[in-house]
Parts: sequence; structure tokens; C-alpha cells
Amino acid sequence: MPRLSAETPVLHPDCSVTGCTLGRYVEIGQGARLLNVAMGDYSYCDRYADIANADLGKFANIAAFARIGPTDHPMQRASLHHFLYRSADYWEDAGDDPAFFAHRASRRARIGHDTWIGHGAIVRPEVTVGDGAVVGAGAVVTRDVAPYTVVAGVPAVPIRDRFAPAIARRLQALAWWDWDHAALRHALDGFRSLSVEAFLEAHGG
Repeated sequence: MPRLSAETPVLHPDCSVTGCTLGRYVEIGQGARLLNVAMGDYSYCDRYADIANADLGKFANIAAFARIGPTDHPMQRASLHHFLYRSADYWEDAGDDPAFFAHRASRRARIGHDTWIGHGAIVRPEVTVGDGAVVGAGAVVTRDVAPYTVVAGVPAVPIRDRFAPAIARRLQALAWWDWDHAALRHALDGFRSLSVEAFLEAHGG
């Protein structure tokens, strides 16, 4: 695997990245498709993830085949089909529907810092997954997920807290995801070896 870089994201073969802003040390997996996405530093998505109209924080972990911000069809109209809004693909004298695409792009999903979206999970448009939260494999997230909460199922429901609420608040206040690269390296041994309580104590959280 290529070494990750602060200057240039690592894009694996056959991925499609359109209208996106990618942070430092970002990696986009093979066959992934990103459209209108802002991805924070150190975040990545694995193979064949599909992310549209979404804001991802730093250190987001997006597993293979996850889908974030899946696009909708116009259920309130006489037809669901995309000939209604991709009309130029079907007729030379018809244009696409810019208002439909603008509305779709405005319905952004938001994924917090240090999150884990499991294999094949779906996060619906306009849903927020809070900092430190975990979405189980195959889950369909239709409602906001509180920080440091583990959710699973269809539709996704809370399973447990990742950490006690007081610890979660301290982690959010510490906001280690905003540390610079050198500070992260300095704290690496602590990330690896300390309990979360000990880590917070060591770093003033």
C-alpha cells in the first residue's frame, strides 16, 4: 500500500471522486464512489463505499460497501424514474432538472470525528452520526446517532454506549482529533496502551 501523505490523497484503482474536498492522510478504497463529499483529515473509506452529499469529520472509518447519503427518487411525482430529472439522457430537446439535483445535494449526511461505519451499513441523507459513534455492519441509520453510541439493526437502534457519558464528554472536550501530526505521534504509545481513563488523565482531558 502507498504511504499516506499530507499532500495527496491515496486513490486506489477504479474509484470515482467528483466535486469533493479531501483532507490530509485520506485514503479512498478500490471502486469507491464519492460525490459532493467533504472528508476530514485521516479519514478513509474501504472498497466500494458509496458516499454522496456528505460531510465526514476527521478519523472517520468507513468500511467496505458502506453507503452514506444514498440518493432518493421523487416519490411524490407520477413516476419515480430518473427520466424526470436526467431528461437530457433520453431526449435531445429536453434538459435535466437542476432544481431536483440542487435539492438532492442540499440534503447532507454528517459523520462525526473518530466514527466507524460498519460493512454494508447505510446512513440516510440528513442524518448525523455523532463523534465516536459506531454503526454496526448492515445497519440502516434513519435517525441521528448520539456521540459515542453503538447502533445496529434495520432500522438502526442504540445497542449500548461506547463509553460512559462522562468519559464521552471528556473525549469531546479533549478533541484529540484536532492535534497536529507531531502531537499524534507523540501520543501514539498512549493511544495503544492506556485505558481511555488513563489516556484522558495523561493528556489533561
